[in-house]
Amino acid sequence: MNAAPIFAPGLMADRVVLVTGAAGGVGGAVAELLASLGARLVLTDVDGEALRGRAESLGALAVVADLRDADAPERVLRHVLETYGRLDGLANCAGVWVEGASEEATESDWQRCIDVNLKAVFFLCSRAIPALKESRGAIVNVSSDAGVVGNAGAAIYCASKGGVGLLTRSLARELAPHGVRVNALCPSDIQSPMLDFQARRYGAGDQDAYLRRLLAHYPQGEHARFLTPLEVAQHVVWLLSPACAGVTGAQVMLDFGLTAGY
Repeated sequence: MNAAPIFAPGLMADRVVLVTGAAGGVGGAVAELLASLGARLVLTDVDGEALRGRAESLGALAVVADLRDADAPERVLRHVLETYGRLDGLANCAGVWVEGASEEATESDWQRCIDVNLKAVFFLCSRAIPALKESRGAIVNVSSDAGVVGNAGAAIYCASKGGVGLLTRSLARELAPHGVRVNALCPSDIQSPMLDFQARRYGAGDQDAYLRRLLAHYPQGEHARFLTPLEVAQHVVWLLSPACAGVTGAQVMLDFGLTAGY
């Protein structure tokens, strides 16, 4: 992957960063970009095989974990501190999508989405706080445009990401006296395995039509497109980096203006 010349070489040199969802599209792109900028990485995901392969290619530590278990974050952080003795940054990139009519929603739909998108984010932030206070580090939570405005047919997902937004702002206020910055990045649709899953699962047999319907909402009209994982990764790294020393408590929109008209 191109190391994105918009960043100075060595920008993240020797900073220890924990990336969740690192076997996926966005988490993987974040990990690769951080590695190219000199960071020391701990990567976690539930997909052990893919995670170990990515970690090996980047010289990173892999910790397989299902973060829906509230005890898992503490175990992951223990590996970080035993290996590197510090933590400078946390990038919460793991996420799942759920859609459908609210009247047909099941408890399992709710539980999985809330557990991955909100519960796991909270407990990982919570358990990382002592180490981040020591380093005066930073947290970036990958949220969504759907955490800022409502999407019809995606109430559960919107609830989970809306929770991430207010969690981020609350933690930013709580941790500001300790020099810890907390921000949320709110991207629109990303050309990633999660989007591929959406189109397969909810496209009613016509994945291309599903994707066209998503793009039809964008203000660019015929020029509308999806974000790339690298574009998202660049913003995550920017928010983690010293270049953003004055930014905390923000929900940074990365959505081609999709929410600007609401």
